[in-house]
Amino acid sequence: MPLPKESRPLTETEYLEIERAAEFKSEFFHGEMFAMAGGTLHHSLIATNLAGEFRNRLRGRTCQPYNADLRLKIETTGLYTYPDLSVIYGHPQFADGADDTVVNPTVLVEVLSDSTEAYDRGKKFEHYRQIPSLREYLLVSQKAPQIEQYIRQADGHWLLNEAAGMDRSLELPSLGIAIPLAEIFAKVNFVPAPVRPPSPH
Repeated sequence: MPLPKESRPLTETEYLEIERAAEFKSEFFHGEMFAMAGGTLHHSLIATNLAGEFRNRLRGRTCQPYNADLRLKIETTGLYTYPDLSVIYGHPQFADGADDTVVNPTVLVEVLSDSTEAYDRGKKFEHYRQIPSLREYLLVSQKAPQIEQYIRQADGHWLLNEAAGMDRSLELPSLGIAIPLAEIFAKVNFVPAPVRPPSPH
């Protein structure tokens, strides 16, 4: 009985050919494709609010926000992915041979989900930190009006800032703008976290 053939890793060119013809988006890393899950109603609403607020405040500037349809490549690690929101300062720079894949975001935003939160905070942020142009990384909660903001310092370290509450605003020093959280979380109905029952004695 013949042995089954081992699947070989995909090349970047093969991934891009498959991805451009696919009906759903997939990340790519080390020769493997990973299908990306769809978002919830709240996820979509928050991402749409964010894109609208960034667009309004960057109008007439040499900055442009892009939604999750824009593919990003981290050149030093080889990861291809789709951030929930990217902002590029100046002209987009493209990966070699891929005029639909950018490499130079200034700000990246991920709306946290239960299924992706650990990845967005951990391994994905490790990849993002390798992008020379990146100045700010935002992690946006779906469960409360709360945003964690990582800001790259002059020495290369990342400073954590937090904006929480519908009366607060998020200031983005890399872009010179501020966005009220009331606009980012407009029409989002937060569901209170369940109270954990007391443990039996």
